[in-house]
Amino acid sequence: MPELVLHEGYRPLLGLRETERAIKFVKDFFQEHLAAALNLQRVSAPLFLKKGSGINDDLNGVEAKATFRIKDDAYAEAECLFSLAKWKRMVLADYGFQSGEGLYTDMNAIRPDEECLDNLHSVYVDQWDWERVITERQRSVDFLKDIVRTIYAVLRDTEAAVQARYPQIVPILPKEIAFVHAEELLERWPDIGPRQRENRITAERGPVFVIGIGGTLADGTLHDGRAPDYDDWITPTGNGYKGLNGDILLRYPLLECLRWNGWKRNRLRPRIRNLGIDGLESGHWQPGQHRPPELARQRPWTGYHRARRRSWNRRGSRVYAVRE
Repeated sequence: MPELVLHEGYRPLLGLRETERAIKFVKDFFQEHLAAALNLQRVSAPLFLKKGSGINDDLNGVEAKATFRIKDDAYAEAECLFSLAKWKRMVLADYGFQSGEGLYTDMNAIRPDEECLDNLHSVYVDQWDWERVITERQRSVDFLKDIVRTIYAVLRDTEAAVQARYPQIVPILPKEIAFVHAEELLERWPDIGPRQRENRITAERGPVFVIGIGGTLADGTLHDGRAPDYDDWITPTGNGYKGLNGDILLRYPLLECLRWNGWKRNRLRPRIRNLGIDGLESGHWQPGQHRPPELARQRPWTGYHRARRRSWNRRGSRVYAVRE
């Protein structure tokens, strides 16, 4: 774990037991206020699925899944979840959620092929997942930004609540979050990599939402990989830019020396409605990719958020949150 940062002489502001209480306070406050802000209902989620169900997320299509066999089911092979991306859309449809309504859940996963185990990246994933039904007209950059601002406001409210309970913890989030497209970052800093661009923009502007992640940029590179079966990085959004997805980046002063100085906390993206048809026609699916039959049913237009809560080594916390 060469990227793990352990500061010599670091002194925590809270003791171990009080830190555990604070973690619970943050988790409870954030999920309750996020659910209220976005009209979300909590539902229970599976820990694993049968292999071949087509519901598990393939991430970038190359990561290995943790698997095991179930003795009392003819030793059927099961696999731990990568994410609940497809499962949530099925639940929204099957449970009859309407436009403006959504769900959130606690999601646990194991990702053996996590590329970089450090203060922010983990093999064990403990995160919130949420998804909400939207209308086709809401699949726009303006609506995406409105949702980002709503999430960011909840983050700031959570920070303020923490400071009120623990005065020794000083708030660091400014009032506003900035927006930038991945192509704009490339235009400004063409001679450095995506992570360095994120570091530069967060150092310059503070919290930033980077739009249009996953598609090929002007120089033929990717800002970052995204799952091809639900991320929308191809919809034209004006000014020659594309994409209705992105990440919220927050700069955490204690970990400035990390490669991920821009703390990737939230991923947002309005999904395509029917992966079996719309995704194929729009280029999200490539020839030879598995196309789950259950996804050929009509699913609602949705928007999705992910927020990871803890790191593998429990030395730091990470919040990934918006992926779509």
